[in-house]
Amino acid sequence: MVEKTFKILSGAGIHARPATLLVNAAGKFQADIQLEYNEKKVNLKSIMGVMSLGIKEGSMVKIIADGKDEDEAISALEEIMKKEGLGE
Repeated sequence: MVEKTFKILSGAGIHARPATLLVNAAGKFQADIQLEYNEKKVNLKSIMGVMSLGIKEGSMVKIIADGKDEDEAISALEEIMKKEGLGE
């Protein structure tokens, strides 16, 4: 299991467009990938799950990957978070 914590920098938080980017990226991996916010975990491969969290600017979130390609998954998702200005 690999996990990485991010502080959300985007003024709009994680809204529909960036959530879609994260979900699409997560879907390319076999690993089980979870997004944790305020002690609630959702499947990062589910757009409805991600949107249900209502993640706002300044929030701390954790991405947790567990599976044979977990390292690659975390790296790809971290790249999207940084590239899109979502979090660091």
